[in-house]
Amino acid sequence: MSFSVSDTVSSAQQDLERLVSDLRGLLASKDLDSIPQIGALRDRIDEGLSRARESAVEAAQEAARQAREAAAAADRYAHDEPWRVAGAALAVGALVGFLLARR
Repeated sequence: MSFSVSDTVSSAQQDLERLVSDLRGLLASKDLDSIPQIGALRDRIDEGLSRARESAVEAAQEAARQAREAAAAADRYAHDEPWRVAGAALAVGALVGFLLARR
């Protein structure tokens, strides 16, 4: 099973949002509304979640950019050195064939 970076970031973001939601649920008690620090804590939680979302999006965008650059570099190399790529593919194929034949 293969997970992409965006799936991982999305999962982490969902976990964080669940945690914050649970925490906000605990802090939502009307009895706590009279405590000024609770309001400030709620605001800090919202601000922190917003920053975490922005960081997750930026991390996913950076990972996607790096993946595109790596794919472009591999494509350029394959076009510049086709015989080396073909030779490497042949060697890997022969090795995998040899290992499978031994089973």
